[in-house]
Formats: sequence, structure tokens, C-alpha cells
Amino acid sequence: MRNTGFFVTGIVLILIQANLFRFLLWTKIPGIVPSLTLPLIVFMGVHEYSLVRGAAVAFAIGYLCDIFAGTPVGLYTFTSVVVFVLARGAGVRLAAQTTWMQVLLAIGFAAAQSLLVLLLLAIFGRERDGWVPRSVYPFALPRILTTAFVAPLIFRLARRVDSATSRIRGEGGDL
Repeated sequence: MRNTGFFVTGIVLILIQANLFRFLLWTKIPGIVPSLTLPLIVFMGVHEYSLVRGAAVAFAIGYLCDIFAGTPVGLYTFTSVVVFVLARGAGVRLAAQTTWMQVLLAIGFAAAQSLLVLLLLAIFGRERDGWVPRSVYPFALPRILTTAFVAPLIFRLARRVDSATSRIRGEGGDL
């Protein structure tokens, strides 16, 4: 039940992010739209959920991000799973409770995701599609900063989803 809750939350966040992109398009600042799903995936990773189930939810959320963003298929799918596994490996469950640590986690993992996206585009990007690192790198810093700005809100939302699904499933574990 918890994984379904996080998946549905991821869908809602993707829809909000898509509308936020349309709304902020007039600002002319590249990359100002935050990644709303990244803090959700980091939350799942640092709170030590099942590795297989969490990676599957991260995979599905990343795939939906690929579809909505129009990026090459597999780009955010792969990076979302990698971010989940890295967050899981970091094992900073207790440290993720403060707002400042949530912001720092968001900065670190958003930077790692941006670096990974640029690296994958350098390897697999094609000039004729426009998906090359030199056309995408200006988006990285504004996206990292705006993602860090919204991370505490997403962590709070994820904590509510977690507690709501915990009450539904009881003490017996995931359904």
C-alpha cells in the first residue's frame, strides 16, 4: 500500500511539475522548474524501504518523467533508480529529519542526477536531436537550487503519505 501511495504521489507531483513548467515558461530562466519527484525518491531511499519495491517505484516515476518531459526514453528512468539506490546506500535516515539536512540531501542528489544526465547525454546524445550536454548544462544549477528549495515541502508530503499508508496497513508490513 505504501508503494502505491508513493507512486500516486509521484504522478501528482509530475502533473504539478508539468503545469509549473508551463506557468514559469515566461521567466526565461533556463531550468527554474524544480524536480518535484527527486525529493520523493530521496525520501524513499533514506527511509530504508524495500530495495526492490522502492527501485520499482523509482523506475515507474522516472519513466513517467521521461514521457512528460519529452526526454530520451530511459534518461530519467535510469537516473531515478540510481538516485534511489544511492540514497538507500547513504543510510542517513536520522540525519534527514531536519529541514537543513533535507535541503542538503536535495542539493547533493539533484547535483548527482544532473551530473549523471549530462554524462549520459555526452555518451548517448545525438546532435540532431539537440540533446547534448552543452545545450542542457545551463539548466543544472537553477534546477538544483529550486529542487532544494521545495525539498522540505516534498519531504513533509512524503512523511504524510508514509504515515497515512502505515495506518492503513497496520503493523504487518507492506501489502
